[in-house]
Amino acid sequence: MERRVVRCRYLVIGSGVAGLHTAWRASLSGDVVLLTKRSLFDSATAYAQGGIAAAIGAGDSPELHQRDTLAAGAAMCDRAAVDVLVHEGPARVRELRSAGVHFDLDPRGEFLLGKEAAHSERRIVHAHGDQTGAEVVRALVERVRATEQVRVLERTRALELIVDDGICFGVRASHAGAPLEIHADATVLATGGCGQVYRYTTNPAVATGDGIALAYRAGAELEDMEFVQFHPTALDTPETPLALISEAVRGEGAILINTLGERFMPARHPDAELAPRDVVAREVFREQQTTGGVRLDATALGAEFAQRFPGIFALCMARGVDPRVEPIPVTPAAHYAMGGIVTDLAGRSTLRRLYACGEVARTGVHGANRLASNSLLEGLVFAERVARDLETVSPLDAVPPAREWRVPPLTDRGAAQVAANLIRETMWKHAGIVRSADGLRTCLVTLDDIERRLPEGATEEANLVDTARLIARAALLREESRGGHYRADFPRSRRSWQHRHVLWRGTGALVTT
Repeated sequence: MERRVVRCRYLVIGSGVAGLHTAWRASLSGDVVLLTKRSLFDSATAYAQGGIAAAIGAGDSPELHQRDTLAAGAAMCDRAAVDVLVHEGPARVRELRSAGVHFDLDPRGEFLLGKEAAHSERRIVHAHGDQTGAEVVRALVERVRATEQVRVLERTRALELIVDDGICFGVRASHAGAPLEIHADATVLATGGCGQVYRYTTNPAVATGDGIALAYRAGAELEDMEFVQFHPTALDTPETPLALISEAVRGEGAILINTLGERFMPARHPDAELAPRDVVAREVFREQQTTGGVRLDATALGAEFAQRFPGIFALCMARGVDPRVEPIPVTPAAHYAMGGIVTDLAGRSTLRRLYACGEVARTGVHGANRLASNSLLEGLVFAERVARDLETVSPLDAVPPAREWRVPPLTDRGAAQVAANLIRETMWKHAGIVRSADGLRTCLVTLDDIERRLPEGATEEANLVDTARLIARAALLREESRGGHYRADFPRSRRSWQHRHVLWRGTGALVTT
C-alpha cells in the first residue's frame, strides 16, 4: 500500500491535557497536526477526579506548594522544575477558567479549594466535584476543534519516530491501516503514561507506554523509570481499568479499615490516611496480605457524599456499593509514572526537534513520588512552555532519507492479547508495590520470553514489553527503597542513592553520580 506524506509545522502526539493545550497554543504560530490513537476524549486526563493543585488560596503560597512537592518527591525532584511548576501554575489554572472550564466556586465566586494527602494547605481546585479531568478535556477539545490551524487525526497509531543524525523529522504511523508519514519542524510527544503494564491500574486502555517506547527506540534519554506511583484506593472490582476513589474522599475525612473493622493508618504514619501515596499504598497492600482486604469508610459523610463526589457515588452504586451507608472495598493500583523522557524546562528532549510534556516526560517535578493533583498542573505548565519554545523552531531545511516501510498486519490478535495479559500479571507480581532482586530478575526473563513470542503486528504489546522492561531493569539497579519504589531486600532509603538517577541512554542504563 502506497504511503502518504503529510507536512506540517508542528506535530503533537497525544490528546490529554498536555497534548490538547500544546496543540491549541502552538496553532497560534503555525499549523498543527494532532495525532491520537483513539478519540480526542481517550486519555488519562478524562479520568482525573482529584483536581488541580495551585497556590491560589488565602494563606497559601508557591513556596509552601514547593515545600510540599519537594517533601513528597523524596530528595529526587529537580528544584528548578518545581519552582517553575508552583510559580506558573496559578496563572494556568486561571486561564482554564477563562477558557470555559466550569470549576467549583464558593458563594463569593472564588475557587472552592480542597485538601489532599501531603498538602499543607487547601489548594486543590475541582470541577463538578470529582470530574475535574473530564471537564478540562471537554473545554480543551472544544477549543481545539474550533481552531482551523489544528488538523486532528483520530484512530492513528504512531509506529516509529523518524530520526536521522539525532534530529527528529516526525513520525511513521498507521492511519486506518494505511502507512502515513508526518513530517514536522517539531514533534511533541504527549502520549501519557504506562499504567496498562500492570494487572491492576486506574489508567485507561490507551496508557500502554507508547511514547516512552517510541523515544527509547529512537535513542532519546529516559530517567527514573523505576518510580511508579500506586494509588492506594481504587475500587476493588474484577475489571480493567479500575475505577478510582479519589484522594479527596480521604481529604474529607474517610478512613481506611481492615476486614476486622480496625483503622490501621494512625499507627503507621503521623498523617494517617493523608500520608504520602506511596506510604498509604504499601500499608493497604500489607493489610491485604495479613487480614485479607481493606475498605474505605466514608459513611460519616452520609448524604453529603453524593453531593460532594457525584461521579464516585455513581461508580460505586453501579457496582452495588452505597458509600453513604457501607465502606467501599479498595485496592492499590498503578496510577502514575514519575519517570519518562528526559526534558529541559522548555520540554526539549535529548533529540533535536523532539519535545515531550505531560506524564510521558520526566521534567523532574515529581521526583520519586508525585504529590497529589500535581499531574494536571504539570501538563498545563509545561505544555505552555513547550508551545512558547516551538515559536523559536526554524523550518526544516532538509527531508528525512526515504525508505520503504509498511504497516505490519496483526497476524494473531488472540496471541497478542494473551501476551498483554501475561505482561500485566508478571509486572504486578514482580515489579509492583513490593519488589526484590529475585523477583525482578524473574520478571525480566519472562518479559524477554514474551517478546520472542509476540505475533507480527503486535505493536502495542511491543510497546508494553519495552516499557515494562525499562521499569524492571531500573528497579533492579536501584538497591534501596524511595518514594514509589520499594525493595523488600533493601527496605530503607540509602544516602548513597540520594539525588542519583537511573538514566537510559541508547539501549544501556547508567546510574548518575
